[in-house]
Amino acid sequence: MSESARRLGEDADRAYAIQVAAGTKSAAIYGVLGLGAVALAHCTWPFFRHQTLAFKSFLVSTSAVFGLAIGADNALLSHEAERRRSENAIRRQATLELTRRGMVPTETAIAKWRAEKTQQSSANGDRMG
Repeated sequence: MSESARRLGEDADRAYAIQVAAGTKSAAIYGVLGLGAVALAHCTWPFFRHQTLAFKSFLVSTSAVFGLAIGADNALLSHEAERRRSENAIRRQATLELTRRGMVPTETAIAKWRAEKTQQSSANGDRMG
């Protein structure tokens, strides 16, 4: 497996974990808010009090699913924006350094530069430890 494919796989796994965590948290929050709204409506609105338990459960579960979708999507969008910023910073640094060396910063040259930097940082880490 190539380095870029491995990196993409790791990033997809990380994004999935972020989505699951944020979606679960948001679903719980929105579920509690939905339950509170249904309880408040039940206690204060006579028309709502006569509705079936299935309908009230539907409202609570709908609010929880809404929270799950919104929370997971927001977390994923934030993660992707951060990844884009960091990737653009790395590419900018690679472009500057390759241009200073007199090389044209192609995708292949940037990939080689990234591999060199990874090896250098792991070699420096080995010397430190």
